[in-house]
Amino acid sequence: MTIRVVLADDQALVRAGFRVLLETEDGFEVAGEAGDGAQAVALALEHRPDIVVMDVRMPGTDGLEATRRITGHPDLAEVKVLVLTTFDVDEYVYEALRAGASGFLLKDTEPVELLRALRVVAAGEALLAPTVTRRLIAEFVSRPEHRRVDPSAVAAVTEREREVLALVAGGLSNDEIAAHLVISTATARTHVSRIMTKIGARDRAQLVVLAYESGLVTPRR
Repeated sequence: MTIRVVLADDQALVRAGFRVLLETEDGFEVAGEAGDGAQAVALALEHRPDIVVMDVRMPGTDGLEATRRITGHPDLAEVKVLVLTTFDVDEYVYEALRAGASGFLLKDTEPVELLRALRVVAAGEALLAPTVTRRLIAEFVSRPEHRRVDPSAVAAVTEREREVLALVAGGLSNDEIAAHLVISTATARTHVSRIMTKIGARDRAQLVVLAYESGLVTPRR
């Protein structure tokens, strides 16, 4: 399977570097390049890529607004967004995750890690394993002004689902959750899917953000 990628960054040199990396690696195809968020949305609609690699800070329509438009568009439900930033603690990145981005990486990430990240996101997993991502989420959702989810909205989540949700928030995959709880991977996947439906999350990354905001999961310090 070929992973089709749109590159969105206002620096042509950065885009060129990513293009060379992807075009020299089997299993990847660059579907287009965008210099700002509006172009990224347009290319997503035109090419329907698997992933948009999105810079946060761009002129005009920034990466945050572009992420909102892509993840909120009914015709782009299958398109994932992987946010890239030069800042390891950036409120915009948190907002992008909340808007539905599947994860984020720092721009100085090693090439092999970027390729791995793209494969992880394309496979439907959230890129939540890096410690910096969990720290970012914990930092912002621990502030009262960020608690935007009414806890009563998640009253239907069962105790077992809360247990599963805590493991998802810890960055565990379905296979790892299954091993931890001594259940099948299919059962773990079903639990995660049901929780996403109950909370109204688009994907696993957004599920974790909403879990913290609702108080179902408490950030660890």
